[in-house]
Amino acid sequence: MSGLKLPNPLRMDGARAAWAQMSPALRAEAAQVLAAAGREVRLSAAGLTDFDSSALSLLLSAARQCSEQGATLKLDDAPDKLRELARVYGVSELFWGPSPSAQA
Repeated sequence: MSGLKLPNPLRMDGARAAWAQMSPALRAEAAQVLAAAGREVRLSAAGLTDFDSSALSLLLSAARQCSEQGATLKLDDAPDKLRELARVYGVSELFWGPSPSAQA
């Protein structure tokens, strides 16, 4: 598992700076994963407790960047609030795949 972690806090006022810091590390991690014949770049959200919808914006940028390099972003240890926010915005499958208990 990689050492990539989402910052805490991750709110609108700090999202741009967080992305500027995270993007190069994510690019390097994706290159390493692909060089080792892997496909998934794993990102930990374990420490994320103070966030707003800008966290999803950052995650979508991260997923897009990984995809452009040929990798897939997977988010580990996401707080329930983030999972719910992603579900409401219709993007949860991008980070966790199809829900095994998809409710109609």
